[in-house]
Amino acid sequence: MLIAIPFFWAGMIAAISFLEAPLKFRAPGVTQAIGLGIGKRVFTALNRIETVFALLLVIFLVVTRPPFDLSTTLLVIVFTILAVQTFWLVPHLMRRAQRVIDGQAPPKGRTHILFIALEAAKMLLLFATGITALASS
Repeated sequence: MLIAIPFFWAGMIAAISFLEAPLKFRAPGVTQAIGLGIGKRVFTALNRIETVFALLLVIFLVVTRPPFDLSTTLLVIVFTILAVQTFWLVPHLMRRAQRVIDGQAPPKGRTHILFIALEAAKMLLLFATGITALASS
């Protein structure tokens, strides 16, 4: 679990956040409003799946009680990033996307850039977690 879930989770982030998300806006006929509507659904689903992965890993850590090593430390950081995204960034970005879909022009902000940076960090930390757990097994 400590090897498989982080690798699978990181792969999902790579595929959705860094491949699907930017490409959908380049598809013929996809307006900004349509792309944002799709993005709202996709990122809501991704966030829910990530929460399930985090809960599975927490259960695994509680049951197996491994030593607090580098893998565990990396997961704590990943869980913290996920919490920030789940309780602040994703809801903020969803509200902003809805305003654009509704035809408003919200002021420019840096939360989207912060989200991308946190996604990249989370993905790298998950790969590092998987590699560290694999090396210590």
